Amino acid sequence: QVHLVESGGGLVQPGGSLRLSCAASGIIFSISTMGWYRQAPGKERELVARITGGGSANYADFVKGRFTISRDNAKNTVYLQMNSLKSEDTAVYYCMYAGVYSNYWGQGTQVTVSS
Repeated sequence: QVHLVESGGGLVQPGGSLRLSCAASGIIFSISTMGWYRQAPGKERELVARITGGGSANYADFVKGRFTISRDNAKNTVYLQMNSLKSEDTAVYYCMYAGVYSNYWGQGTQVTVSS
């Protein structure tokens, strides 16, 4: 059974940083494509960043140069380092595992950027 648990969200001031973590179980993590998505109130869920099992990453344009996705295969964990946060980054952030037939999602972690 796939299980994804996010952590690391919270309240941060504009310009600040947060690191999100997603611990995965029930999958062969080292070969899995993982991702981070976000959903702001009244908006659709959108891709933030994805990383393949081989470590290749791609990012949404609105986070390039500010966010970094990484993975630790020994810990079955994917990270999202978020720097230079803006108020428009406020959203629930979801971890995603790209399964063979469907995507799987964590429960989400709230990130609020506000002074």
